[in-house]
Amino acid sequence: MSYKKLYEEWITNPCFDEETKAELKSISEDEKEIKERFYKELEFGTAGLRGVIGAGINRMNIYTVRKATQGLANYILKVGGAEKGVVIAFDSRRMSPEFADVAALCLAANGIKAYRFESLRPTPELSFAVRELGCIAGINITASHNPPEYNGYKVYWEDGAQITPPHDTGIMAEVKAVTDFATLKTMDMDEAKAKGLYVVIGSEVDDRYMEELKKQVKRQDAIDKVKSELKIVYTPLHGTGNIPARRILNELGFENVYVVKEQELPDGEFPTVSYPNPEAEEAFELALKLAKEKDADLVLATDPDADRLGVYVKDSKTGEYITLTGNMSGCLLADYEISQIKELNGELPSDGALIKTIVSTNMADAIAKYYGIELIEVLTGFKYIGQQILGFEQKGKGSYLFGFEESYGCLIGTHARDKDAIVATMALCEAAAYYKTKNMTLWDAMVAMYDKYGYYKDGITSITLKGIEGLDKIQEILNTLRDNTPEKIGKYKVVSARDYKLDTIKDMASGEVKPTGLPSSNVLYYDLEDDAWICVRPSGTEPKVKFYYGVKGSSLEDANELSDELGKEVMDMINGML
Repeated sequence: MSYKKLYEEWITNPCFDEETKAELKSISEDEKEIKERFYKELEFGTAGLRGVIGAGINRMNIYTVRKATQGLANYILKVGGAEKGVVIAFDSRRMSPEFADVAALCLAANGIKAYRFESLRPTPELSFAVRELGCIAGINITASHNPPEYNGYKVYWEDGAQITPPHDTGIMAEVKAVTDFATLKTMDMDEAKAKGLYVVIGSEVDDRYMEELKKQVKRQDAIDKVKSELKIVYTPLHGTGNIPARRILNELGFENVYVVKEQELPDGEFPTVSYPNPEAEEAFELALKLAKEKDADLVLATDPDADRLGVYVKDSKTGEYITLTGNMSGCLLADYEISQIKELNGELPSDGALIKTIVSTNMADAIAKYYGIELIEVLTGFKYIGQQILGFEQKGKGSYLFGFEESYGCLIGTHARDKDAIVATMALCEAAAYYKTKNMTLWDAMVAMYDKYGYYKDGITSITLKGIEGLDKIQEILNTLRDNTPEKIGKYKVVSARDYKLDTIKDMASGEVKPTGLPSSNVLYYDLEDDAWICVRPSGTEPKVKFYYGVKGSSLEDANELSDELGKEVMDMINGML
């Protein structure tokens, strides 16, 4: 059916409510907008849905959410998991509570119990709750750090991680098989509650989650020594982190935690930032102002669903606040956690492992080598780290020590199977306390790591290409690079080229080809000489093509220069394709 016919169908079909129809009638003269909303279905990908809120098949609305849930319910019924139930969480975004109810009532109508959180909760708590409640799956209504007009729908499986094979393809197939919106099931809320199919959960899960976080504390003695001296500024960026982050820091004894008042309360409009992402400099504007007033030691920001943590640390020599990238904070925490496990236990597990994604820094490799532990590399997406943890449990071999990805996400412990910015907040404050007892700041600790492991510098740049034409252009860039492997990028010779879609690693000198050993993914990776590298991939959540790169210098200054130079070369190469 053409996009115009689909548009007419939504306006005339009694299946759709009057508010939806009125919204669609208001764009009747805007051919481009009609096409954008109906030229394709909002794709249910390997993590679920994410898109702009609005009426239409290519938008997030109660009907596309119900369709996704019906597909999920069909899959759960097919694999015999209905009696276990599904837990549902949501964030502070527009329509999040409504979408959570739509999903819960669709599940209930299919005879599957829904455990819905009473109010907004962070992503890692949803991951924790899936396993804690023994559910077959979890649904999280969130668009993470996307702009206000977006929302999303993430699906988790019973191991607490976002869906991976074979469940991802199985669920996607069931969602795709749902073609008639009129057949989607729903139920009256009072009836669902009376039948025990809609259950509200809250503080009892919060308490158990907090207890699990506390088990990850390594040096309470250090916290106790400096709890009245260490100064922490924190902002939840209008999201879900405010209550749990403050609660855990308070219960551990930190006395000087200053919250950015303007960003403290949940608000799906994100009025103080245009882009609620702790990777963005503007997200820290108010927090840094407060940090200077309070002379804070560190400044922390969690994204709206509290799975990512952004960090600034004070350099006591200059008084300036320095941003830590996700690679830097990930390595700082990895080194701290692994060193403390070794110090407290006298040794590390013989099967200990540090896990990172393919676009994360090579400093992680150096850390793993130093401690004599295994370094495992996985595709981008924290679910693949969760998949490794599950594999350890199933095989009875492998001890998870730490896992992180460059996009400001890590996990300490195995209570959750997704990025956890609450436990990361706790651990970074603990690390700051520990180093403070050694008369060091977190920046001092970071510099010491560079001196110890090497001066690694990693960067990322991206090009946003919106709409139908944008998607085509992103694919064209990938195809051009795939068909014409560059021999040199900037001053660096390409040593080997990995194509994760074709499952090949080609040695550029010998021509030898071997498999990547990882699942198929539309990603290209170039190993360059002198420990440099570049990776190209389309974003899974935004209309962007991303370029990751890394270098190793002889000093911090040298690494910064080499990184800036390589970043410019990457952009020149891509601009030549546009």
